[in-house]
Amino acid sequence: MAELLYPQVMERGEESAVADESAALTWRELDGRVDRWIAAFAGAGLGVGDRVALVMGNRIETYEALLACMHTGLVAVPVNWRLTPGEIAYILDDAGAECVITEGLYADAVREAVALADRLVRVRIDVDGTCFQPLDSLVTAEPAPASSGAVLLYTSGTSSRPKGVVNSRFTVGAPIEQVAKATAKLCQGLGIPGRGRALLAGPWYHSAQTFFSLYPLLNGCSLIMRRRFEASEVLELIDREQVTISHLVPIQFIRMLRAPAHVREAFSGESLLRIWHGGSPCPLDVKQAMIDWWGPVFTEYYAATESGIVTLIDSESWLKKPGSVGRSVPSSEIVIVGPDGDELPAGQEGRVGIRKRGGAGFHYHQAPGKTASAFITPETFTVGDVGHLDADGFLFLTARSVEIIVSGAVNIYPAEVEAVLLAHPAIADAAVLGVPDAEFGEQVKAVIRFEPGAGASPQELERHCRASLAGYKVPRSYDVVDELPREPTGKIARAALREPYWSGEARRI
Repeated sequence: MAELLYPQVMERGEESAVADESAALTWRELDGRVDRWIAAFAGAGLGVGDRVALVMGNRIETYEALLACMHTGLVAVPVNWRLTPGEIAYILDDAGAECVITEGLYADAVREAVALADRLVRVRIDVDGTCFQPLDSLVTAEPAPASSGAVLLYTSGTSSRPKGVVNSRFTVGAPIEQVAKATAKLCQGLGIPGRGRALLAGPWYHSAQTFFSLYPLLNGCSLIMRRRFEASEVLELIDREQVTISHLVPIQFIRMLRAPAHVREAFSGESLLRIWHGGSPCPLDVKQAMIDWWGPVFTEYYAATESGIVTLIDSESWLKKPGSVGRSVPSSEIVIVGPDGDELPAGQEGRVGIRKRGGAGFHYHQAPGKTASAFITPETFTVGDVGHLDADGFLFLTARSVEIIVSGAVNIYPAEVEAVLLAHPAIADAAVLGVPDAEFGEQVKAVIRFEPGAGASPQELERHCRASLAGYKVPRSYDVVDELPREPTGKIARAALREPYWSGEARRI
């Protein structure tokens, strides 16, 4: 038996544990499937510390394999299924993957990636059997005693190659009880219940989605997942399946708020206990509208792959401190630092520094230089965000330092302008960036996507922006696109968006 599933199998083995669009498993059935993966990993000769890359969608088999890794001292490497074969090959090489697991939808890309990789990925599994061995054809063996596995997460790499983040959350090969204890502690601190239903409506491979799906499952919540987010479907699903907890991102809030009126009016949401959100700034009016609609069920956080969750703020506190992402959790401390690395007092803006209590930290896999550049002091690191603390210790983010627009020596923060643009009823999505300007260095440009069938003239958008923004912050031009490049977290992929405007320039700021 998979030891981490033992309480659920013993107490409610016939209740639903995991479900996707095509299947569902009880706790007892899930336990059996995880055991099959564990035996297959042993039969393939995979041992403690080996890396297992998963190029999989939001489906039951993904979580079977993840749970098996957590029981066998293996390191699971979630891989963005949207990557090209070359990008997948880079991660296979950088992670040192001994095994890759995929499915039919991504089989062609993974087959090509394996061929491109410099290393030999000796164990290749395709759960649909379209290009590699299916699970049930693999030779099994008696596994070694259970030991703690881990997850090696890769950052999105918007400005360079993806970086693998190694933190001290788990010690690979440690007794399996460490996972159980860490899970219980994390779930208690975050208010993740031991019963209920968790909804996964974003790509599992992102750190927040992994965290807020795997830990509820390990803690005893059943997990319902969907491959893609569709606003009307998710609203209906929450009520039909009596979902109690989920992790969502602001762009999903916006799309649900803009769902057809009859869909919004039919939504109850009475089962909801908590919705976590983070990863990108949430416009104030959007957050307020969601609280007005769903009630005070939202818990916002500030986090990074490198740090885990650093701050939390519930709905009641947010209503008193609109725009804040909360105060530090007990395991972390936030400091604001100036250009020279000195700490700044409350109210002053600077880089957001993170300290993990107890000496917990991180490093980038095989990238000591990048690790060193992230640390302001030996105890304090930053992921590039800019913000300030108020007198009560609440953190307010204003931008990422790499995203600041400097026009005529004046700093302009894209997040502020984007929030205003998104309040226009015709705009479905928006990004603001600095583009080259011979006189001012940079000028403000907005790249926007209109709602289907909607539109607005530049003059109308300028009037809309000037009603809320100082003149120097108002975009000087607008480009209309069919879709904006976004990371799974909801963050704008700014490097990709900026590139066409800065291509051929000798400078980048």
